[in-house]
Amino acid sequence: MNVVAIRELNSSRELIWNLALRELRGRYKRSALGWFWSMLNPLFTMGIYTIVFSRILRATPPPGNPSGLDVFGLYLLCGLLPWNFFSISVMTSMATLVGNGSLIKKVYFPREALVLGIIVSGLITVGIELALLCVVLMFFGNFVLPWLPVLVLLVALLAVFTTGIGLLLSSLNVLFRDLSHLWALIAQAWFFLTPIVYPLEIVPANLRSWIEANPMTVFVVQFRDVLYNLRFPAWDQFGLLVIVSFATLAFGWWVFLRVSPRFAEEL
Repeated sequence: MNVVAIRELNSSRELIWNLALRELRGRYKRSALGWFWSMLNPLFTMGIYTIVFSRILRATPPPGNPSGLDVFGLYLLCGLLPWNFFSISVMTSMATLVGNGSLIKKVYFPREALVLGIIVSGLITVGIELALLCVVLMFFGNFVLPWLPVLVLLVALLAVFTTGIGLLLSSLNVLFRDLSHLWALIAQAWFFLTPIVYPLEIVPANLRSWIEANPMTVFVVQFRDVLYNLRFPAWDQFGLLVIVSFATLAFGWWVFLRVSPRFAEEL
């Protein structure tokens, strides 16, 4: 990162917003249900995993502590929504530079704006989804309103982490087009190495340290602490997320700036 790049992005706020709106409009263009798909998709996934893991495999996460909430579907959504924001944003970010190759060749603008537009559109979507989840949680007796400021901080940190990964992979995808196919495999493995559909407590002790080293594990656990358990995340884990998120952003942006002079040539 450098001061010039930050100033250029700051002066491109309107462009980033317009790119985010374009992404949202294009995602549900000519769709009868429109924005309802943003909630129907995780609900459908939740239904499948609830049947498989809670009914067939008998995976029973512990009740919320201290909330006492014991609803597998809500337990699942508290981890599934932040994961969907991360995975969809990264996957879409990887394609945005290649998809806008003609624009990059013709007009100068901060190339990072394309990735940031994807992140902002994802934040709008996950914000709506989390708001609806909070309403449902309160219907089941989880009074989440006092925890909303912490939830906003967690979403912001997740956006910082996702932006770093998105900048890194989108720039490398311009040079190595196989990366998009490789990411699909990595994301699938990463999903099951994150305790979303199962509680962390059932992971064998000899494997738990590897699962806990996964940044998305920390995010999912902290989202569940705030929404499902109604307790403040552990300070050491929260501090770790701050360090990892901003370190990832710094590294991803550094790689992006190093590779960006080759975009026009490669595209």
